[in-house]
Amino acid sequence: MRVCSIIIAIFIVLLAENNQLNSADETIDLNDLIQQGRKFIEENFEENFLNVLDDSPEIEEFFKKLQSALAGEYVIDLIALKDTAKSALPYLDSYEETKPYADWLRARLDYFEVASELKLIIPPPKPEEVKPPQISNPPAEVQRKIWQKYINKTSEPENAKPYVSRLKPIFLSEKVPQELVWIAEVESGFKPQARSPVGAVGMFQFMPETAKRFGLSTFPIDERTNPEKSARAAAKYLRALSSKFNDWRLAIAAYNVGEGRVQRLLEKTNKKDFDSIATKLPAETQMYVPKVEAAILKREGVKLSELPLMVQK
Repeated sequence: MRVCSIIIAIFIVLLAENNQLNSADETIDLNDLIQQGRKFIEENFEENFLNVLDDSPEIEEFFKKLQSALAGEYVIDLIALKDTAKSALPYLDSYEETKPYADWLRARLDYFEVASELKLIIPPPKPEEVKPPQISNPPAEVQRKIWQKYINKTSEPENAKPYVSRLKPIFLSEKVPQELVWIAEVESGFKPQARSPVGAVGMFQFMPETAKRFGLSTFPIDERTNPEKSARAAAKYLRALSSKFNDWRLAIAAYNVGEGRVQRLLEKTNKKDFDSIATKLPAETQMYVPKVEAAILKREGVKLSELPLMVQK
């Protein structure tokens, strides 16, 4: 019933917005219009993802736990999901409907590996302690070093080759350093169809509202899956964030978790730099920022801190 209502609603909107349908000599292909509505629903309503997982409650539960861990406070909480993440990939790859989620998850498998390394540097409890010590996240500088060590051992994603040279000029045209194109490696492994379980889509992982804010349509064609258009939107967003925070680490953190979240934390702690608030950000953001830094350093040989806030043209 809910799906039918959505289709009817979409049908009405299309009728209202298509001025050509007012002509008496034109006919409406209702079946075609309904098919468009169904396609939109399948591509944009995340319950479709959960429906596919009806036969695999273990993987559905894994994704719920993963989202909780990524939004949580402690990076080492990701370790418990490491084995399940690896075993979930073949299942997700085997269905056309869930393959975009496999692309999203595959780009984040190294989060589990790095979390394991970070755990090794957290001091163990002292023998005389009755209560377990309060867990604390490693400081930002330590996390940066671990990520640099890890990314230095990797090669650029195979899928990056056809895109990097095409997308760098788009970043430059928006007065944003071209090296920031490597955010796509962290977001999606340069996979245009990648989709997160919460609804972010594309190579640069835009949620619907942010996509619309920066000029991307999600219907009838989802432009978030268009590499060039999504790259331009990402560059515009990064330019706006760099202007707001005047710092690339803070801007990239805001790209991941939202500018409001970063701004509120800066105000609450009376701090002005990323390192001072890093351990208080969600686990995903703590991983995301140093991974972006490490990727840019490895792929381009330049430090994030050395990138200009505005490209001079």
